[in-house]
Amino acid sequence: MLKLYNSLARELQDFRPIEPGRVRMYVCGMTVYDYCHLGHARVMVVFDMVTRWLRASGYEVTYVRNITDIDDKIIKRAGENGESIRGLTDRYIAAMHEDAAALGVQKPDHEPRATDYVAPMLDMIGQLEKNGYAYLAANADVCYAVRKFAGYGKLSGKSLDDLRAGERVDVAAGKQDPLDFVLWKGAKAGEPDEAKWASPWGAGRPGWHIECSAMSSQLLGNHFDIHGGGQDLQFPHHENEIAQSEGAHGSTFVNYWMHNGFVRVDDEKMSKSLGNFFTIREVLKQYDAEVVRFFILRAHYRSPLNYSDAHLDDAKNALTRLYTALKSFDGEATVDWNEPHAQRFRAAMDNDFGTPEAVAVLFDLAGEVNRTGDATLATQLKALGGVLGLLQRNATEFLQAAPESGLANEAIDAMIVARAAAKKARNFAEADRIRDELKTAGIVLEDGPGGTTWRRA
Repeated sequence: MLKLYNSLARELQDFRPIEPGRVRMYVCGMTVYDYCHLGHARVMVVFDMVTRWLRASGYEVTYVRNITDIDDKIIKRAGENGESIRGLTDRYIAAMHEDAAALGVQKPDHEPRATDYVAPMLDMIGQLEKNGYAYLAANADVCYAVRKFAGYGKLSGKSLDDLRAGERVDVAAGKQDPLDFVLWKGAKAGEPDEAKWASPWGAGRPGWHIECSAMSSQLLGNHFDIHGGGQDLQFPHHENEIAQSEGAHGSTFVNYWMHNGFVRVDDEKMSKSLGNFFTIREVLKQYDAEVVRFFILRAHYRSPLNYSDAHLDDAKNALTRLYTALKSFDGEATVDWNEPHAQRFRAAMDNDFGTPEAVAVLFDLAGEVNRTGDATLATQLKALGGVLGLLQRNATEFLQAAPESGLANEAIDAMIVARAAAKKARNFAEADRIRDELKTAGIVLEDGPGGTTWRRA
């Protein structure tokens, strides 16, 4: 049975969906005012892995990952660029889709944009007001009265007394309590018309937290199985979602909460202020996208992920070893779940999506394939890799894939031909010179009875 770590219960629990055989999962997606960064890459890859494993386990999955396409940062960036909000968000959504596809991330079943769900948000705010949880503040914002919700803090483990105004809470004029948060932001002077919607409380736009409560209930129902996102969203965003959804509907919101760990850069938290902030696009200029995916999945989703060139280089070398074992295999592959390696793989994944142990199984298989040349084991290696979204390319294609900088394949092939001609002419000094030049360029030659093959180091 699948066990997963439930952030709400703070323990590993057996996974039992509300409806047998069906899983409904919501994951907080991106705010689209810039290119996606490595933190976004981790969220996308981790919950893609979760979805793949649930489906491989026989579940029918409905996966929703939202897009925040209206907020203060978006309005500010569009104004700075002199473009419309919609123009800005459409551009970065397209870029996000390109990045996700490069990383092998399958599209979610639903990808709702916040601006398409304002009406359900207004309905939920109205219900919260009716239930006594929402009030109109003096500054025209509609706020949530946190102290009226008895369960506030149950996800984060924070008590109301521990929450001091000014730390993680937006203190605004007109709030009845500094801990209260905004459900509806009253329109401010100078804001563009496309950032305003009519409401019973006056023109304005939704607060950030209400988006996910409204969109998840519209697409998955008021009570669903899994809610996921980055660890940084546990408080206040997810805590506030619980307060909103349970305050409006009077019932349990989510059964299992999953949070992936932070991305760190050279053992420091990634942040723009430290200047160690990397977009996916920047990283993919230097590393193959499958190497980045492998790097993310080789770590357990709840652990910190330390990004550095050395760690990416190591991931590249490790993935190269797996693909090298598949050099003689090409074709479709289906998992034989009765085979011992597959059983170990399943046991690892059923233990809170234990990808480090699952990847170790892939290396054991690769070692046996290299030792025995067993085509059946090579099939298992490719098929199990596919469960994680890995090892699905032709092995030679991966091993010879050219980075943006470096020798082109055609140039390498020409140098190999020249080296062969030099050897035939017994000009061994020239042959060695060509081999050394290729080695310096990161090209490894492998001479065999059938001729010379090559791969990138």
